[in-house]
Amino acid sequence: MPRPIVATIHIESMKHNLARARACAPGAKVWGVLKANGYGHGLERAMRGLADADGLALIEPDNAVRLRELGWTKPILLLEGWFDPADLDMMAEQDVNGSVHSEAQLAMLEAARPSRPLKVHLKMNTGMNRLGFKPEQFAAAHARLRALPHVADITLMTHFANADETGHPRLPMREQIRRFNAGAAGLPGPVSLANSAGILHMPELGPSLGGELASDWVRPGIMLYGGTPGGPSAEEFGLLPTMTLTSELIAVQEIEAGDCVGYGSRFQADGPTRIGVVACGYADGYPRHAPQDTPVLVDGVRTRIVGRVSMDMLTVDLAHLPHARVGSKVVLWGQGMPIDEVATAAGTIGYELMCALAPRVRVVEG
Repeated sequence: MPRPIVATIHIESMKHNLARARACAPGAKVWGVLKANGYGHGLERAMRGLADADGLALIEPDNAVRLRELGWTKPILLLEGWFDPADLDMMAEQDVNGSVHSEAQLAMLEAARPSRPLKVHLKMNTGMNRLGFKPEQFAAAHARLRALPHVADITLMTHFANADETGHPRLPMREQIRRFNAGAAGLPGPVSLANSAGILHMPELGPSLGGELASDWVRPGIMLYGGTPGGPSAEEFGLLPTMTLTSELIAVQEIEAGDCVGYGSRFQADGPTRIGVVACGYADGYPRHAPQDTPVLVDGVRTRIVGRVSMDMLTVDLAHLPHARVGSKVVLWGQGMPIDEVATAAGTIGYELMCALAPRVRVVEG
């Protein structure tokens, strides 16, 4: 018998969430983002779940090739572009788009002689200060791209730092849009602006900012997998979970007042109680730093983690679950237990939990 921990991937939920992205950004084409092994769901599964997307976007050049090998014929975009001149040859051979965000990349492209013209996405740094040309440098970079006979199309792109908090006091979305419009003024080419946060908040932004945010392409990531970048819950946004992590109780301990549980004896019982031991630990991808009271479901009933998460096990409070026993089903996150709620309790985000799923966890579809 295999160890009882299982991650169930819900392909139909990905399709539903993609449809929600389209509904929030009517008229825009959609890049389905499946970087980091499809946010931990598996590249091939994510490709099937996002089959209706207009294109797929990721980070890893080798996985762009893999998508072609798996049969994906629509556009592919490398969100960080190329890392080496050899990547440009691959992009030409496989018909892969690439982001250009630095002088070093631009120089590589100018020196390249690819076998066919490339489609590029010129990235502007509007305040995120990670990648991209500053607004005052953008037109010059665009002119250099247009001068190259092996550049076929140029899309204008930026990335929002605070789309989940549009009125952020340090860098509101409206200011990033203003900088983008100033830097891209008069330049031809389609526009790619909104990430998941921008897409999800687009309907509520009203005709002014909502209209400014509208673009030719949108780039949903976490929302496609049933998580949110902040604000309302996934359920309130109409999103469905795409990964459910389940396990079972493998032991039940009856303890007395004063007894402690786990490494560091962080939990001490106030009176007689029952403790369930779950086959799931940080070696499975569950966050070691998840504190006491992080929520979990046992036999469909909400309870909490007690004690410290260890490599292979965690312990839960069964005080109000008298019928729980060895073999009782446990839901760590997913259907019935929102991943964002677990992530918030652990001081992280749903993205990290999905991406951290360990190779030893059995993965099924359902």
